[in-house]
Amino acid sequence: SYYDSMTVSATASGSISNVISSTVKNPYLQMSAWGKEIDSQGLRIVLNDLYDRYQKPLFIVENGLGAQDELINNTVEDDYRIDYLKKHIIEMKKAVEEDGVELLGYLVWGCIDLVSAVTGEMKKRYGFIYVDRDNYGSGSLKRFCKKSFKWYQQVIASNGEIL
Repeated sequence: SYYDSMTVSATASGSISNVISSTVKNPYLQMSAWGKEIDSQGLRIVLNDLYDRYQKPLFIVENGLGAQDELINNTVEDDYRIDYLKKHIIEMKKAVEEDGVELLGYLVWGCIDLVSAVTGEMKKRYGFIYVDRDNYGSGSLKRFCKKSFKWYQQVIASNGEIL
């Protein structure tokens, strides 16, 4: 699974601290609404690191952007999600084609909006299909294809050649 990267600060004392608690914001990276650093190049770095270390084929089982989508005229114009996924797929392709990483597959999290496992919110949406439901359980549960749905259909049909 890959969603974001983390940046740690150096300590003058030379002591090793808890990496998670010593993370700092990277001023060169954009942040998501939920504070995750958007770092497509980080995906390539991680793929190379894992492949170099273990020399085994890899499979990306989760990658996506949680965002607060707005349904307008029965769709969501989620260009931000398309941009996020496009940049990550480009870096993934570089890892395979230029760096020689063996990659068996790539899965986006998730195909349909669902309650966020991390925050417990419905408003943090990942899917290509919008579900009419709010954080309080209200809504019709009707489903609507987002702009990213059609885009990702083309990505799959072209095996990543059309981004």
